[in-house]
Amino acid sequence: MDYDLCVIGGGINGSGIARDAAGRGLSVLLVEAQDLASATSSASTKLVHGGLRYLEHYEFKLVRESLREREILLKAAPHIIWPMDFVLPHNDNLRPYWMIKAGMMLYDFLGGRKKLKKSQSLDFGTDSIADPLNESYERGFSYADCWVEDARLVTLNAMDAYERGATVLPRTACVGLSPSRDKKSWNVNLQNMFNGDEFVVSAGMVINAGGPWVRSLLDSSNLTDNAGVPNVRLVKGSHVVFPKLYEGDQTFILQQPDGRIIFTIPYEYNYTLVGTTDVPYEGDPSQVAIDKDEIEYLCAAVNRSLKQQVSPDNVIWSYSGVRSLVDDGEANASKVTRDYKLYVDERYGPPILSVFGGKITTYRKLADHVMERVSTFYPDKDLTPWTDTAILPGGDIPDGDFAAFVLKQQEAYSFLSPDLIYRYARAYGTRMAAFMDGVTTEEDLGFHFGDGVYEAEMFYLLRYEFAHEAEDILWRRSKLGLHISSKTYDALLQAIPDMAAQVRADEGEGYKNAAE
Repeated sequence: MDYDLCVIGGGINGSGIARDAAGRGLSVLLVEAQDLASATSSASTKLVHGGLRYLEHYEFKLVRESLREREILLKAAPHIIWPMDFVLPHNDNLRPYWMIKAGMMLYDFLGGRKKLKKSQSLDFGTDSIADPLNESYERGFSYADCWVEDARLVTLNAMDAYERGATVLPRTACVGLSPSRDKKSWNVNLQNMFNGDEFVVSAGMVINAGGPWVRSLLDSSNLTDNAGVPNVRLVKGSHVVFPKLYEGDQTFILQQPDGRIIFTIPYEYNYTLVGTTDVPYEGDPSQVAIDKDEIEYLCAAVNRSLKQQVSPDNVIWSYSGVRSLVDDGEANASKVTRDYKLYVDERYGPPILSVFGGKITTYRKLADHVMERVSTFYPDKDLTPWTDTAILPGGDIPDGDFAAFVLKQQEAYSFLSPDLIYRYARAYGTRMAAFMDGVTTEEDLGFHFGDGVYEAEMFYLLRYEFAHEAEDILWRRSKLGLHISSKTYDALLQAIPDMAAQVRADEGEGYKNAAE
């Protein structure tokens, strides 16, 4: 048998499960048909939060688990996760003031806060934090949740899995599953998406973390001839990005006439992110895109509440993702549960566990629950939980003090722009040392493509972070695509394929350990 565990799906759930399993000593293979975080996990609202609105649907367990995970993740990755102030203006026509105040108190109680401040009531007549809002709002609330670089969180989990012994193969598709002749393992048919080559590995257990494709993977392998297999609801969520709509670091939560809420979030220094929609989706998840109605809906949400007015012409970028939710029979897509369900099937001999639903905030706890199930099939192995106190790659910042870490790096590399060093620190944390150690001049960073993009960083991403193509780097490992000129963009499009080929020639099929 090649592996104890084959994890199919390189989103946040799959990478988190692979990391947890590898850290417990299992031999693990993680495969992903596209790039890591290429689908839902890079198309979120990018929040680590409890989900205040889930309280309305009585999902207290989900909210409590999410809020407690918020503290764990903040400690594990202070470079890519940080606190953010959220402001909820009150609209008497939508939800009573007492209801929201009670919800805030419950949110604080369930959260078990250690680092984040508790909620408070605000008088908008005296508090400048509400200045971007129009004059129709007189009062509201503020509380703290966290921001996360979602695609980077996936990559860091995959890196940690690899550094703990897992094999990580992005752009490797599972094209079929079948039990072995003796029914003791799975034959996993895989295809290299670069050259089309197919090969087979064996695994004692399969974890199906395919996200929007979780059910289709089972269907294509004829593994759904059982009424107990859950169904999924595919729901499209779209976001738009505008030039910065207001000054300040606060996020506004805007209640909508249809009962939904929309976030306006300071984004990438110079922009405002607005989302998300909730639209039933039936197409190919890999072809999802925002439509005209969604853009108009998000623009209308902004215009109802902010002084700065917008139109579809002001949108400079958008992204969409498909959330795979457990089909609980709820007609309204916004009310479908965001909790997850684990389904284990042993009818074919070797076990297969499929993950239905879930959200980025609870990925670590979901992986922990998966491993509880996995451990029953490996009774002779000591599979002790460990991730609740573990740090993700780059997160071992002294005392978790990111500001002090940035200052120290800016002093050490004073010959470079402070903004560039800040960006490196935010993206890579202490792992920036992998390409910055020994750098004493700008020339040591190699060829400058323009706009603060240097060859050393690009080689780091190709060598250590499983990137293969320019899009992997410009839109998932970073959001440089929003910031660089068309000249720099074109130069990277031309150079990265050759750089990636050079890395593969140097490293073979494996990747290097950035911690070494």
